[in-house]
Amino acid sequence: MKEQDYKNAKNGIKNLSNTDLSRSDLISIDLSRANLAGSNLKEAHLIGTNFSGSNLKDANLSRAKLNGADLSKADLMGANLTGANLSGADLRESNLIGVDFSEANLSGANLSRANLSGANLARVDLSKTELKEVDFTKANLQEAIISNVKH
Repeated sequence: MKEQDYKNAKNGIKNLSNTDLSRSDLISIDLSRANLAGSNLKEAHLIGTNFSGSNLKDANLSRAKLNGADLSKADLMGANLTGANLSGADLRESNLIGVDFSEANLSGANLSRANLSGANLARVDLSKTELKEVDFTKANLQEAIISNVKH
């Protein structure tokens, strides 16, 4: 992680595309409507962070901690969220086309009206999630845990 990238994020700078924020601690930061396309947020602590309406296309969020984060109406097309913890996260109306969620924890998340076309949800925990009007066209749900969902 570059120190300047971290300072920019903490100070609310909204254009953070292609930045290295890996392993950073950005808990409960307001990054709503920010441009984080192509950014590296691998293993970052993003618990409770507000990403609503943000551009996270092709971002690397593998093994990131996004518990309770607000990703509503965010664009995560092509992002890598393998092994990420999104328990209790808000992903309503998000663009999740082609996202790799393999082995992620989405328990208790709200995915209402999200587009998960072509997403990889292999071995994902979807227990107790809100799945109203979700588009799962060509999504991989192999070995996903789907129990007590709301639809």
